[in-house]
Amino acid sequence: MMFRFNFRREFLKSTGFFHRKLHSGLEDAGPMASRLKSRSVVRFSGPDTVKFLQGLLTNDVRRFGDSSGEKSSAVPTPNMASVSTPPMYAALLTPQGRFLYDFFLYSPSRPEEKLDRTGSGPGSDSGRDGSVELFADVDVDVLDELLETLKKYRLRSKVDIENVAEEFSCWQRYGRGLTGSSSVGWGGGVDRAGETTASGNKYGWQWYEDPRLECLGYRSIFPSDATPPLVEADKETDESNYLLWRLEHGVAEGSAEIPKGEAIPLEYNFVGLNAISFDKGCYVGQELIARTHHRGVIRKRLIPLRFIDSNGKELNQKIAAGAEVVESGTGKKMGTVSTALGSRGMGVMRVEEAFKPSAELIVKDSEDVKVEAIKPTWWPAEWFQQNQSGVAAA
Repeated sequence: MMFRFNFRREFLKSTGFFHRKLHSGLEDAGPMASRLKSRSVVRFSGPDTVKFLQGLLTNDVRRFGDSSGEKSSAVPTPNMASVSTPPMYAALLTPQGRFLYDFFLYSPSRPEEKLDRTGSGPGSDSGRDGSVELFADVDVDVLDELLETLKKYRLRSKVDIENVAEEFSCWQRYGRGLTGSSSVGWGGGVDRAGETTASGNKYGWQWYEDPRLECLGYRSIFPSDATPPLVEADKETDESNYLLWRLEHGVAEGSAEIPKGEAIPLEYNFVGLNAISFDKGCYVGQELIARTHHRGVIRKRLIPLRFIDSNGKELNQKIAAGAEVVESGTGKKMGTVSTALGSRGMGVMRVEEAFKPSAELIVKDSEDVKVEAIKPTWWPAEWFQQNQSGVAAA
């Protein structure tokens, strides 16, 4: 549909990010929350739900079918009745192992886990019919295409796939100073701090630690007619700030930032983002992913970037996605900017050259714009060690 043609670009225009100067970063920003209009919500239900997704996605979806209950990443609360399954990040790939769509999967709290806002246990609830229900937040720009793709794969599987974007919205809490000492939702316990800001009477949802990285904060889906717990007026902020937060950590999300049909998931750090299981067995595109992973060296990775002038001053609104980053002296291509906002960006770069102390990177055809590659604090040490030979020889 035409209104989905480029949500992120139109979103940034509407919020003024193409016209106003950004601050240099969010390093000192306190807790924030954003409703993610760039994401939509899909519901899967039916007895074959887990089996269906298990054969498609990169992560081990069987966890959602384990009634024993694994340790949840939801923030623990004194009133939590029981532990719900934490969300999962995963992707659907092409048969050739290239990225198509990303998914954040959620399991709604079981009836016996749901508490109301007073902290009381559940009343009567309908009995179970043996089916499994999962929700996923997905990229709104490709929602119609994604639904069509899933239904092609469904064949005879007993699973219903529904667009529930009108009923549910995706939210993210992030920034400095987030704490896990408070109750965080209606599904796992009563949230006294958020009671006054929450509206509606639908229970059973709660904040969870982002399944990718701790530094990204908390994520969940909530009824669209309710303000989530812990989201106060002075803490709710534009989604562009969430994009900037991810840029500073080098984490891409959605097909606008992870090129559909082109991106290699390992170069976009999907292993470090807990999106791939190497123990689950077959899924679409699994062969290339396994072969590349076991080869041991990923020479190009998505890296956070900062755009500065010759004096080290940050430059705003100078760079667009698709700009080439080259070595100043030789003109050798080091990578390409995939996403940019203000003075920050990220791009798939040659790791060895990008982090050489002697490297001087610039934007091709814009020699006045220098590029600083930033080492993410969350990267495993072995990602640097894989390329140490080249760095040591420099």
